[in-house]
Amino acid sequence: MTPEDEESKASKDAPSLRTEVRPPVRLGVLLSGRGSNFMAIAQSIRDGQLKGVEIAVVISNVAEAAGISEAQQLGLPHAVLVSKDRARAEHDADVVRCLLEHRVDLVCLAGYMRLLSPEFITAFPTRILNIHPSLLPAFPGLDAQQQAFDYGVKWAGCTVHFVDEHLDHGTIVLQRAIPVLDDDDAHSLAERILAEEHIAYSEAIARVVGGAWEIRGRRYVKR
Repeated sequence: MTPEDEESKASKDAPSLRTEVRPPVRLGVLLSGRGSNFMAIAQSIRDGQLKGVEIAVVISNVAEAAGISEAQQLGLPHAVLVSKDRARAEHDADVVRCLLEHRVDLVCLAGYMRLLSPEFITAFPTRILNIHPSLLPAFPGLDAQQQAFDYGVKWAGCTVHFVDEHLDHGTIVLQRAIPVLDDDDAHSLAERILAEEHIAYSEAIARVVGGAWEIRGRRYVKR
């Protein structure tokens, strides 16, 4: 065997050093207002804390939403699809079309003040996340922090969950809890819950895109 043959054989026998590089999971962020949770997600990506994802598009149903201005400043793709005075199914069809055009893998509702149509949910099965400022199933709907404060709970918090056809109802991915302090009011409680939301959403996205999970009944379970 010639030296060239030996070198060729050794090369074939050597273990491959190649590693499969997966493309980033593409997020579509929907918002209606200031977009603080969107900004927290974007910051986590920039800081390298949330790996393997990128924001593909930011969509608002409100033209003057501050979150869209933030997306513009960050140079992110964005769209305004105004929902006022439009049928839900018609508007949702436009949003879904925009998400598909941007090849979105996972939809993240970040203060998106719209119930999604069944057609929207069907277009992204188990691929829509929402964050809610209470420990679901307690206090769904609007003004959850005020609801919790008025009820006199001793613990409050936030929930990241998959979206289904019911309000604040889908499978829970992650929750973060805080004590309600004696000197809290509804405003201070809401601010402290919001700080937990900014942590929880990125953690939940990381869990979902990691892929090592399954849903058993209503339970999100790590594999």
